[in-house]
Amino acid sequence: MAQYDFDYVVIGGGAAGLTAAGIAANAGVKTMMIERHRLGGDCTWTGCVPSKALLHAANLAHSARTAGSFGVDAEVSVRFSDAIAHIHKLREEVYEDADDPAIYEGFGVEVVHGEARFTDPHTLEIRTEDGTRRVTGRMFCICTGGRASTPPIDGLDDVDYLTNETLFEITDQPASLAVVGAGPIGVEMSQAFTRLGTEVTVFDNGDRPLSRDDPDHAETVRQSLAEDGVTFHFGAKVNRVEPAEDGVRVHFDGQTLEADKLLIAAGRKPNVEHLGLDAAGVRVAKKGIQVDDRCRTSQKHIYAAGDCTGEYQLTHMSEHMAKVATTNAVLKIPSKIDRKHVPWVTFSDPELAHLGASENELKERGTSYVVYRFPYTKVDRGITEGKTTGEIKVFGTKWRGKILGASVVGERAGELMQIIALAMKTGASLQDMADTIFAYPTYALGARRMADQWYVRKQYPVAIKALQAVFGYRGTVPPPPDPDRIV
Repeated sequence: MAQYDFDYVVIGGGAAGLTAAGIAANAGVKTMMIERHRLGGDCTWTGCVPSKALLHAANLAHSARTAGSFGVDAEVSVRFSDAIAHIHKLREEVYEDADDPAIYEGFGVEVVHGEARFTDPHTLEIRTEDGTRRVTGRMFCICTGGRASTPPIDGLDDVDYLTNETLFEITDQPASLAVVGAGPIGVEMSQAFTRLGTEVTVFDNGDRPLSRDDPDHAETVRQSLAEDGVTFHFGAKVNRVEPAEDGVRVHFDGQTLEADKLLIAAGRKPNVEHLGLDAAGVRVAKKGIQVDDRCRTSQKHIYAAGDCTGEYQLTHMSEHMAKVATTNAVLKIPSKIDRKHVPWVTFSDPELAHLGASENELKERGTSYVVYRFPYTKVDRGITEGKTTGEIKVFGTKWRGKILGASVVGERAGELMQIIALAMKTGASLQDMADTIFAYPTYALGARRMADQWYVRKQYPVAIKALQAVFGYRGTVPPPPDPDRIV
């Protein structure tokens, strides 16, 4: 067997890279992890952590403003620069607790800061502050992540626009903000800035926000943002942008709008340039590095995981793919990407969560299914807290109640979805969920009451009349199952 400097070399120190390096090192594998910036990646520095912290600040302000209906009066004063300083502090805390190089060096990982480039299928050239280093590896896992994608808008290079990578570095709150893109980032940040007091306008060339989510539930989110004050322009094409006296001028569909700041939230693209993938013999498609179900690239000893593959743009899927890749690469245990049970959440208010197949996908496949629903207006915890906007919707089979997919819009939708995800993954049916004891009053109880609707659909008059005849019962026979009847 050829001798290499390392058994496993991980390129990239974000969610996927940290997971891959940690698993390998703890399995006794001589591991190197290369990161060009700071460990932690997008999630820690420019994505999940800062965005959710800003959303929390905005929701605190909104809750204070709307507390009057509960008999509590409060005055709200937003100190934007202090909110950003708090976000920076939180990022450092997360980094020190989970991402610090010393943690991984303690596992036996050699952490190198620099830019890596393949010179052949088993060799990397790493450019560091101290010079260039040549390293050979038996196996590799590419985890270089992704970055904000910029649409082809005339004049974009001439204006000082923001992306998620720069948004959390501003310290002065913009009086107005134009947002291009109504996906998860655009929706979350639009609501956050609106609730903090910024006038927000969103442009999207689609006909609704959150195009991958349930249409009815996405509309619920749109209505909530509109009530907060967000202005939407759907089916709108931003033709050109240019500097204005106090910010940026946006030209769209024959109209213009001026804003202090412009946020581009139009998707992401993989970081695959400058890796020397041609020299490594790794095949790259338009969306990213091509991998099979085992996260293996066109070179059997080189794996890839996370955003650089273009498969998913989700931190939890980056971690999942890294586990799959490393399990196959170093443990030699067959493992495949679980594409059937992928949840995602948009952390707006109300939250919107998705799992498994959508209703449109089920229709396209010709799959027989029943829609089981339960509204938040019947969730007692939601009633006590004034959070009655929303619905739990599950697509399942008629007789067994097998879960095929789900969408939840409402308070703590992401948490409720994890209950459904666990049931779906383990094969628990809606009957199993309905027969499980849930604490009262919780939002989770709404998931069980949704599952109760499976029983409701089984109340056939013929069967009930037979029961009455056998036992002499004299009650009212309920009507045949009605999909609009919620019990």
